[in-house]
Amino acid sequence: MVIYIGSDHRGFKLKEFLKQYISGTGYEVVDMGNAEYQEGDDYPDFAARVAKQVSLDPDHTRGIVICASGVGVDIVANKFSRVRSALAATPEQASASRNDDDTNVLALAAEYLEEEQAKNLVSVWMQTPFSGDERHARRLKKIEQIELER
Repeated sequence: MVIYIGSDHRGFKLKEFLKQYISGTGYEVVDMGNAEYQEGDDYPDFAARVAKQVSLDPDHTRGIVICASGVGVDIVANKFSRVRSALAATPEQASASRNDDDTNVLALAAEYLEEEQAKNLVSVWMQTPFSGDERHARRLKKIEQIELER
């Protein structure tokens, strides 16, 4: 599975840390930017790059987007069809987002997470499968229908 990752300057350090961690677990990591620390860069640019890639193959790729609060990148990612992004602050949220909502993008708040906390969130999120429960699948179909009606 390919993991696309991107962040602005506020999440750059955490992105670099997570790239190494994820690569070490056997996943292919593709950095969608920023390639270098550049104060004043804009999170929508990098979140959109990640989300676009995931939207092209949402069943076989995942994305991680990072900014200061995690909110901005989460909003951007959810603008893309077939992307289900979740901003998670606890392992329980990360797990529930996968189990219940089959999320394929994880948004992280660099200003509110230590590296080890972020690593734990990513680990739980990556390892949790979608439950496939009928009620969850039914709700995802409703989300797909909303996307089609826009």
